[in-house]
Amino acid sequence: MTRLRGRLLVLQVLVIAMIMVLVVRLWQVQVVQGDRYVTVATETRTREVRVPAVRGSILDSSGRPLVRNRTSLVVSIDRSRLERMPDGGTAVLRRLSPVLGVPYEKLKTQIRACGPGVSKPCWPGSPYTPIPVAEHVKTRQALQILERQEDFPGVTAEIQARRDYPHGKDAVQLLGYLQPVTEQELEKREGLKANYSGVDLTGRGGLEATYDAALRGKPGLRRVQVDRMGKVIRVDQRSNPVPGDILVTSIDERVQRIVEKSLDQAMKETPQSDGAAGVVLDVKTGRVVAMASRPNYDPKVWVGGISEKDYRWLLSDKSGKPLMSRAISGTFAPGSTFKISSASAMIADGASLNGTYECPSSYTAAGRSYSNAGGMSLGSISLHTALEKSCDTVFYKAGYEQWKRDGGEKPTGTPKEPMTHMAKAYGFGRRTGIDLPGESPGLIPSREWKKNLWASMKDTMCRRAKTGYPEMKDAAKAAYAKRLAHENCVEGYIWHAYEAINFSIGQGAVLVTPLQLARAYAALVGDGNVRSPRIGWALVRPDGTLVKEIPVPIEGHLPISDEVRDYIRKALAQVPVTGTAAAVFRGFDFNRVKVGGKTGTAEVYGKNDTSWFASFAPADKPRFVAVVMVSQGGWGASTAAPAVRRIWEGIFGVGKGEDGKPLKPALPDGMPPAALPVIRDGVAAQ
Repeated sequence: MTRLRGRLLVLQVLVIAMIMVLVVRLWQVQVVQGDRYVTVATETRTREVRVPAVRGSILDSSGRPLVRNRTSLVVSIDRSRLERMPDGGTAVLRRLSPVLGVPYEKLKTQIRACGPGVSKPCWPGSPYTPIPVAEHVKTRQALQILERQEDFPGVTAEIQARRDYPHGKDAVQLLGYLQPVTEQELEKREGLKANYSGVDLTGRGGLEATYDAALRGKPGLRRVQVDRMGKVIRVDQRSNPVPGDILVTSIDERVQRIVEKSLDQAMKETPQSDGAAGVVLDVKTGRVVAMASRPNYDPKVWVGGISEKDYRWLLSDKSGKPLMSRAISGTFAPGSTFKISSASAMIADGASLNGTYECPSSYTAAGRSYSNAGGMSLGSISLHTALEKSCDTVFYKAGYEQWKRDGGEKPTGTPKEPMTHMAKAYGFGRRTGIDLPGESPGLIPSREWKKNLWASMKDTMCRRAKTGYPEMKDAAKAAYAKRLAHENCVEGYIWHAYEAINFSIGQGAVLVTPLQLARAYAALVGDGNVRSPRIGWALVRPDGTLVKEIPVPIEGHLPISDEVRDYIRKALAQVPVTGTAAAVFRGFDFNRVKVGGKTGTAEVYGKNDTSWFASFAPADKPRFVAVVMVSQGGWGASTAAPAVRRIWEGIFGVGKGEDGKPLKPALPDGMPPAALPVIRDGVAAQ
């Protein structure tokens, strides 16, 4: 009996102790930590939903859409929610597959994270971002998902805006593309996280990247109460999204289409060509009227996510790297189009503007002979004729004599290098600063550049001078490469006569982009100011309110007089009439519009010549500059010049079209729009 009482006593003590522990715990939970658990409980029922803003459209100078938005029903999957499920969301994906008509395996690969060893399709964006897996779904499919949320947790169907390109491939590199925001970008890019809705895309190239912040707008916020299945039962707070700004550009869609078609024809007529570019600048303002590059691609490849195969194709050598804009990123020897800089340097260095210059069929200097193009010999001529007829030997002599005055291979003091400094004054050798990413600075070689290059390459060259190039299969080429390595090892820092001579006609190591050349000609035939071109003209709210006009900066002024500029312009005005482009412009109606320009043919080792034509119109009072470059296009007069002629015919309505009818001018008054288009409700008023 005593033993029983003892056991009951122990049990009573244990029960009382347990009750006390429970009471203390309840006190802690309800009193001490009550506020925290109330907050946690509220959070499990409250959701913050960021509502994406409509991305701003991109318009041409008259308000025509270059990029616009189209809405569609999009099904997205929250991968993080599926990963928290016991089966990793397998059951949900298998139920979703027949609804969308998409194989289960494809859905599975679409939502996996991109990373090392994971090829596309995969998701390159944030792991917390809903991943779109099907676009343009039917209403019936969306309702099946929305009405059975218990079967499709983590799956949403909603209307989203998607980019639409009404002009197809036109200006594709210029406009850019969109891709999902990555987790790294959210952390690194200032202001992106605060304005990110979770489903936004960000600009990766072209204008979409440059003006991304303005185009994206600001997302709205909805704070909602949901039940255990995630269905919304009440909206506690709502703020509407702010649509992105509309970007009005200086591009004229009609001129852009003319340039695109002209490049297509140039490429078709020269099957060996592997790329081309065209630029039209407004001389007065420095704004870009049109810009195109070949090869190009269909921008729709980005909509809804790009496959690994398509992405590799855009970057491959076999396809010609269509993702790259040759207008701003491609660098090429400019050939004789560069002579505007060399002629300016000659006059600035003391040559007579009205002097006489010898134009023999070849020029010999430092033991080497340099031939004139086509073996031409014109005797004693003016500088005007040297530009008009493109006499190389006049410039060979000028380049060589300037090199000698600087001390030749053993300069004393600080060399003047007038041709180098003039080229840089024209804006060559540095980026133009255009409002596009990925621009190349080109290259203007100099004595200092040669020394720096030698210092960086000396060890490699000296090693190769000893070992040679055993990996080369061609013995002759290997022997030549070894001899060249020896020369570079011993005297690679020396600026030789042949380099100065080649420089004078835009050959050798001189590299420019088509945009740089267009800017240089605009400065020459305009007011002498070297401008940093712009494509963006203004940012405008959807209601028409002007946010800001985008200025065109002036970077410098040509160090030559108005008299010299006018002299060169008049010489170039004769090129299409009696000069190197006369055959191309035969039959052109110069009474309608006078045209000036300069042909260029640049030699490329192992390839066909690069064809150039830099032109301006009207020749007596220039308003536009047009430059066309065709890689491996041959003579400047054979490929690039005809392409530019087609551009002028289209802009000014000169001649007849393919149907035999008179061409309608793209710019009836020969001028770009002077005022911004009127925007109402997000579109231009017509």
